[in-house]
Amino acid sequence: MQLARIVLFRLLALCSLLLGLIGVVLPGLPTVPFVLLAAFAAGKGWPQLEALLLAHHKYGPVIHNWRLYGLVPRAGKIAASLMMTLSLVLCWFSTFVLLNKVLLTLLLAAVALWLWRRPEQMPAERALEEQK
Repeated sequence: MQLARIVLFRLLALCSLLLGLIGVVLPGLPTVPFVLLAAFAAGKGWPQLEALLLAHHKYGPVIHNWRLYGLVPRAGKIAASLMMTLSLVLCWFSTFVLLNKVLLTLLLAAVALWLWRRPEQMPAERALEEQK
């Protein structure tokens, strides 16, 4: 059972990392959420990959700040909001069923509300501690 759990977390980590890598070059596919998911899954079943992700020069600090403080940088919030808005505009001009359009709008509004309530900077006392 333990082996199956490790294999599942490793598969999740690999799939998430692959989607994150595709997101680097494919506009519209987010990178950071998939890298965060990969780091989470690696932490459950692949410590070497987790260490590699945490040591990455670009994504390591993002993973660290998310885990410790739940931080989402303002640039990330803006990018996510723009992509959600573009998705909604395309959805509303599509032939989707009206119920699907309304449900997607409500879902993305809830995601945007959650996202914009996340802190953008670490607490001041923590920032002072880390500078020392």
